[in-house]
Amino acid sequence: MQYAANAYAKVARVALSPREAEAAVLLKAAGRLQALGPKVEMGAALNEALTFNQRVWTILASAATEPSSPLPIEVRNGMAQLSTYVFHTIVDAMIEPTAKKIESLVSLNNHIAAGLQGDAGPGA
Repeated sequence: MQYAANAYAKVARVALSPREAEAAVLLKAAGRLQALGPKVEMGAALNEALTFNQRVWTILASAATEPSSPLPIEVRNGMAQLSTYVFHTIVDAMIEPTAKKIESLVSLNNHIAAGLQGDAGPGA
């Protein structure tokens, strides 16, 4: 958990807004997952990438869902639901890794990062 927090703090010090820092950390987590390649295998690289992603999401979910969060209740509830999905998928991928599970996490990280950066994506 400390490693993800340090990475988050390091990115935040580069004069980024909190949203930009969150996006950057999500993209870093997605990059680590993508670096596993198309053939996902159990091992240290998989565990490290999944653990980093879990730490990032733990920090994001905690900040978004704490009672003092300024986010609208709908957004807080949405983050709680997304976090539940992410944590479930991470555990599932640790037990039985597949490219589809990793791609799902990468896609979600990239989409959330794009939203934080103000890019609603194609067709929005």
